[in-house]
Amino acid sequence: MKFVLSGAIIALLLTTLFVLLRWGNQRCHGSEPVGLLTFMAILFTSGLDMGLIIFPLTEFPVYAKDAEYQFSNPLAVEFGFWGFLIWVFYFLTTFYFCVIEPRVKFFELKPVKLINNLVIISTCAFTAYLFLVNIAWYAPEVGEGWGYLVVLLILLAAVYSSTDIKYLKILSVASTWLFFALIAGMWWLMDADAGYVAEAAAAIGTGYFAELHEFVLPLSDYHAFYLFWWFAWSVMIGQFVSRFVGGLKTYQLLLALLIIPSIPLAIWFSVLYYYFANAIEITLLFKLAMVTVGIIFVINSVDSLVRLYTDNLGIKVEKLGRPRFIMLNVSVLAALVLLFKFTPFEIQSVGLVVIALYAATIATILWRHRPALASING
Repeated sequence: MKFVLSGAIIALLLTTLFVLLRWGNQRCHGSEPVGLLTFMAILFTSGLDMGLIIFPLTEFPVYAKDAEYQFSNPLAVEFGFWGFLIWVFYFLTTFYFCVIEPRVKFFELKPVKLINNLVIISTCAFTAYLFLVNIAWYAPEVGEGWGYLVVLLILLAAVYSSTDIKYLKILSVASTWLFFALIAGMWWLMDADAGYVAEAAAAIGTGYFAELHEFVLPLSDYHAFYLFWWFAWSVMIGQFVSRFVGGLKTYQLLLALLIIPSIPLAIWFSVLYYYFANAIEITLLFKLAMVTVGIIFVINSVDSLVRLYTDNLGIKVEKLGRPRFIMLNVSVLAALVLLFKFTPFEIQSVGLVVIALYAATIATILWRHRPALASING
């Protein structure tokens, strides 16, 4: 599996380079364009979930002691798993669905549409499953039974939100500001001096950007899990957020995706790393705040994916009515959450399917749609 994953990543980076050289000045327009700030809020909150909020608390100790990560420091490794280069995955698919897919309509082929929507539904359920398994250790006082109830409520909220686009825009912008407020509050509580900003920036600069080549291919089985996870997300997030691109040039889209999300990620991980390095206990108030922001991120993610696969499959609120629409989607997603929980089914398998979709898309375009590519002015 690692061999396939490594080959897919190299192919993705080479394809990205080709896109920049060939269509770097091409304007990218979505069907529902929004301003840059709203676009980035939708991208950021749709493409990330609760793992961003709570995973670092358990991962820093692992990165500090395991041999695979000793070429860098824990803060830089955490950033490398979530930031900068990783967002190339989303850039390539966003560009594809803005510029190429309208010309070739590969994802409208029935077999491709079926596979794509199975991937979306599975990954949507995996997002809720991650919340279920992680809330058990992060807030054990909740209890396993209550954890299932919370996940069910999250699914209900997300599916309800997916019935009207206004909810997504409100939730995306609001959750982004809540995330910034969480960062500010925890920064104030840790009472670090101004010099820590420079220290954290240096740690990321020397540990990540100076060692960028180390992060391209899988460092470990755990890193491979992350990369498969990003692959699993990439097609559907690109398909969804491409709707909201408001005329950015291709190179501007890439720069926006590489830089803008990486800034809050770097700040957030730096705050959590300070708590880890100085053995500062996070208070109950901020634990609850982290869980709240994480839940909103999960709702945003599930909302965007439900909206995407129901649009693709023609499952309309207007046709079914809101109660039946909600019941159908919540039932399917809840069943898949249990599938992830109680069977060997893993997100790595979904990532492999997406890699196969990448390969099929490129092969089909080169075989049948070269004139369509030639018609793109760039």
